[in-house]
Amino acid sequence: MIVAGFGFRQAADEVSLRAALARAQRGQPPVTALAAPKDKALLVGGLARALKLPLITVSAEALQRVDTATRSAASVRARGTGSVAEASALVAAGTGARLLTSRHISPDRMATCAIAQGFAA
Repeated sequence: MIVAGFGFRQAADEVSLRAALARAQRGQPPVTALAAPKDKALLVGGLARALKLPLITVSAEALQRVDTATRSAASVRARGTGSVAEASALVAAGTGARLLTSRHISPDRMATCAIAQGFAA
């Protein structure tokens, strides 16, 4: 399973998400699912439907339990994790998942995307 996890500001839109995904996906295998915090699922759900991919939602508690490669002070203050995108991707990809890419930021700086690979059957 290859999961693209997202973090984004309230002002983000689907264009921001697509741009962050495009940056993160360069040179990576195609994603098979998208992931986002439960309270941000609406926007990512629209992208998931457009791409015909499943959306995996992640609880706030699960995000906080993940050590991330990136440490954003704003993300730590807001969500208790260094990178919402990385944590979402790792949690959604399952136990033993690893990052294929750390977070990539959209050109408008509204969204981030990271890609993780899971090994669950």
